[in-house]
Amino acid sequence: MSLHPVPAIRERVEEAKAAVLAQVGLLEASFGRAETRWKSDGTRVTAVDLAISADIVARLSRRFPEDQFFSEELTEAAEPIPVTSRCAWVLDPIDGTNNYAMGIASCAISLALLEDGWPVYGVIYDFSRRTLIHGGPGVGVFDGDQSVRVRTDPLGPQSLIGFHAPSDKRFTGHVVDVAAQAKLRALGSSTLHLAYVAVGILDGTVDHNVKVWDIAAAVPLVETGGGCVMYLNGPVFPLRAFDLRMGRIFYVAGSPAVAARLRDILAARVIPATGE
Repeated sequence: MSLHPVPAIRERVEEAKAAVLAQVGLLEASFGRAETRWKSDGTRVTAVDLAISADIVARLSRRFPEDQFFSEELTEAAEPIPVTSRCAWVLDPIDGTNNYAMGIASCAISLALLEDGWPVYGVIYDFSRRTLIHGGPGVGVFDGDQSVRVRTDPLGPQSLIGFHAPSDKRFTGHVVDVAAQAKLRALGSSTLHLAYVAVGILDGTVDHNVKVWDIAAAVPLVETGGGCVMYLNGPVFPLRAFDLRMGRIFYVAGSPAVAARLRDILAARVIPATGE
């Protein structure tokens, strides 16, 4: 994994930021009234998700035809798609589609650049704050124009922790476990939970329900900003194959101390292997 922004990466970063910002007008125009349907996995998709996915992939593939492009809105393949190119992109055109469709602004465009399977740069458009969050190793993390870092306060009663209710009801007790130690926030966007750790809005986050496209762009932001992402049911990166049917990822994140404390709070309950 590169620890510096080599020219090939810098060039891609600039194109990625432009491609994401080019979608803002469409997001604004269709907010709360986009045509929607439900996919076979029970998740919502709107016509805007599909349009953003197609446009970003088209823009970047014209500029970097040797790269691979993976989106939550790809047509499902019979088998996982191997990651074979040096540079690959992982896109969630709207993370928080339920919010977006219902007129709730907590949602984001999430675009990750991977090098040899490792996330090295993230570009996230935070629709709720109309702000571009981006960063990666050797560059830093930026919330708009402001350089930011992960908060370093210890976990305590005033800490804010992103937390979505577990889809696996074996883990509903984790709500009580974490709420006994900190204040919980559920924004409806896993991307924003993790990105807000990176920019210092949240102290940490816990999520049982995510897929790789939900977090790939925010992982390098957290790690570059001095934080830690701990995967509790198996490693995620380097990404060797893209699979729309992958199992759910269970992780905690925050400063190294906060992430370790969250991990320890959850450790009393059994954690299933990836894919269960």
